[in-house]
Amino acid sequence: MSGFRFLNLVRPFLPILPEVSSPDRRVPFNQKILWTAVTLLIFLVCSQVPLYGIMSSDSSDPLYWLRVILASNRGTLMELGISPILTSGMIMQLLAGANLIEVDFSLKEDRALFSSAQKLFALIISLGQATVYVLTGLYGQPSDLGAGVCLLLIIQLVSAALIVILLDELLQKGYGLGSGISLFIATNICESIVWKAFSPTTLNTGRGPEFEGAIVALFHLLFTWHDKGRALREAFWRERLPNVMNLVATVAVFAVVIYLQGFRIEIPVKSNRFRGQRGSYPVKLFYTSNMPIMLQSTLTSNVFIVSQMLAGRFPDNFFVKLLGHWEPMEDSLQMEAVGGLAYYISPPHTLKAALLDPIHTLIYIAFTLSACALFSKTWIEISGSGPRDVARQLKDQQLVMAGHREASMYKELKRVIPTAAALGGAMLGLLSVAADLMGALGNGTGILMAVTIIYSYWEIGMKESGPAEMAAFADLM
Repeated sequence: MSGFRFLNLVRPFLPILPEVSSPDRRVPFNQKILWTAVTLLIFLVCSQVPLYGIMSSDSSDPLYWLRVILASNRGTLMELGISPILTSGMIMQLLAGANLIEVDFSLKEDRALFSSAQKLFALIISLGQATVYVLTGLYGQPSDLGAGVCLLLIIQLVSAALIVILLDELLQKGYGLGSGISLFIATNICESIVWKAFSPTTLNTGRGPEFEGAIVALFHLLFTWHDKGRALREAFWRERLPNVMNLVATVAVFAVVIYLQGFRIEIPVKSNRFRGQRGSYPVKLFYTSNMPIMLQSTLTSNVFIVSQMLAGRFPDNFFVKLLGHWEPMEDSLQMEAVGGLAYYISPPHTLKAALLDPIHTLIYIAFTLSACALFSKTWIEISGSGPRDVARQLKDQQLVMAGHREASMYKELKRVIPTAAALGGAMLGLLSVAADLMGALGNGTGILMAVTIIYSYWEIGMKESGPAEMAAFADLM
């Protein structure tokens, strides 16, 4: 089946697929901020509204390791989070990038069909995921829930997924800033960090009730303990609950990532159309943004989920134990890997744990860095941002590299872009490892994704609010 016919299969569904119409005029910057805020508010409300019909369950969450990158919240309308739209987008990009389906993005009709195919695929994925979640007993045994409640749960999950898809489309079509996927991921991670820093709730870890929030606990200990030095040591270094050093590590990682965002190679370009017009094409250190760490985290999280499912069914099987051996965390029903492949690709929880098992630490560091570098180099080819694609974009806009002939432009870009992609991916992996070992709040992957997304929003804001000059060069950046 040809790619063109594949896209044509979407045509019968176009009349019934909900769609956000494109704005008929340029949306002012202030209105974009307003629409972005409204989108965020809807997401936050859905993240707190519980699913109707679920039975309370204190069992281990099999999706625990995916929550950060899926912007999901267990037992709420945002149970699926951005999983359907993220999965659909990645698969469609992969198929298009590998030329398994033929899409001409220069044609408006093909772009519209491709977007509709992504949306339809996302709805199908959400229906499949919702059905699996309900029938596998994530909300209670189906026999206890009843057929009516099971159907109602599936409808709620698919409806919430549709809301996420439309909110993302609303932002991407120009009503707001950035994309819904990035906005929801960053919000979910920042919400987790702020909660762990300022949570007023108390938990009992065996030494009496303690405040969960690191800052709240700091002031509480200083005001209630007579020995202020001991109080400070407790607030900065306490175990099993967020402490001030975790918060300091988080701020340090934020600062380092923002600093490294400025590292780039400026490739000078000039216009063949307008004599004397010059500019530059920036190749950033983080050329593929947070995509490598997202793909690496998705890979490991899926390994964890498969391993947990198999361990629950075949706990004594040798090959299942080779994939991962799981035990409950201390004072929790949540499972953690203590052996097998899953253990060696999971981060050590503390610096002390890393030093006590150096083989685990070295394998984890090597895996994370190599996986991120490999994913980064692969992504530039399938996402249309590789050297050949950039050379074609420059040629289409009648731009050439200063000091190079048009024929040698691809060779120069091939020398720079793959190297920057691999180095940037490995650097992201290294920062993620460092954040995990320092005990940063929200885990290393989450922090890196939040910082890169927030920085990209800052760049969008600067472009949107600034004067519209050098449009051709701005589009390239």
